Amino acid sequence: MSEVAPPEAVDLHAARVKVFKLQDTVFHQVTLVFAFIVLAALVGILVSLAIEAMPVLRQFGAPFLWTDVWNVPEERFGALAAIYGTVVTSVIALVIAVPVSFGIALFLTETCPVWLRRPLGTAIEMLAGVPSIIYGIWGLFVFAPLFSKHVQPYLQSALGDVPVIGGWFAGPPIGVGILTAGIVLSLMVIPFVASVMRDVFETVPAPLKESAYGVGCTTWEVVTNVVLPYTRVGVIGGIMLGLGRALGETMAVTFVIGNANRIVGSLYAPGTSIASTLANEFGEADPGLHISSLFALGLVLFIITFIVLAISRWLIRRGTAKQGI
Repeated sequence: MSEVAPPEAVDLHAARVKVFKLQDTVFHQVTLVFAFIVLAALVGILVSLAIEAMPVLRQFGAPFLWTDVWNVPEERFGALAAIYGTVVTSVIALVIAVPVSFGIALFLTETCPVWLRRPLGTAIEMLAGVPSIIYGIWGLFVFAPLFSKHVQPYLQSALGDVPVIGGWFAGPPIGVGILTAGIVLSLMVIPFVASVMRDVFETVPAPLKESAYGVGCTTWEVVTNVVLPYTRVGVIGGIMLGLGRALGETMAVTFVIGNANRIVGSLYAPGTSIASTLANEFGEADPGLHISSLFALGLVLFIITFIVLAISRWLIRRGTAKQGI
């Protein structure tokens, strides 16, 4: 027969259960408050941007988004030039950064000597911590002169007569411009994307790769057939992290993009971005339509970032669904 617990033990156990339930309840409520703080901050930012942008949206309506005019004295404003510069520089940055980051991550995880792996990884992480203004100063005073003297003329002579893309390299090679901003952005994005990809590649179980090598696969076959399928979701997340950094970058782009509120088909031409326009004009903006248009640009950047995150989540869910997770 089983022994009956004394009443004192039953009461002690009940008291402990009650304490544990109270602790769980308090912990749940505290973490819920933290989550709602983030959500409230997000909603507050969105609402405040919308309220401040309302005057210019009432004045110009939806055409504000596709109007290529930014005339402060006449109070005529359009966001198209800033949107164009933001999107184009971010695309250029990703086109350069993703393959380079992919190569860096694969080298660090697959072929790098053990003695070099840690210092090289540390160097890449240190690059991610360099302030953006340092990249901007370097880009303006070091990279732009070298780029205009040694690279832009070569690209113009080699690609200037090619149909469709030839116009991208037209114009004087002055150093600063859309292409320069995209390249500087890529240098800033590479450490973030490479670090995420490296960490993701390191999660691949060693037995999977060892089995592939055991049946005679080459390193390339192991990467394409084992590593990439296993880490597809993490790779997408790293790329989207880099895109988010490129879209919102301010100081480095402000230094090297040229800050011209216009759209020109040439990548050599000066341009602007949403972040650089805000940085250049917010301090001197007069109350009224000018400052309201800057808030509207901030709202547009917020929406673009939200769309990028939504696409990222969709791609991640699609990848996990294919993997049967």
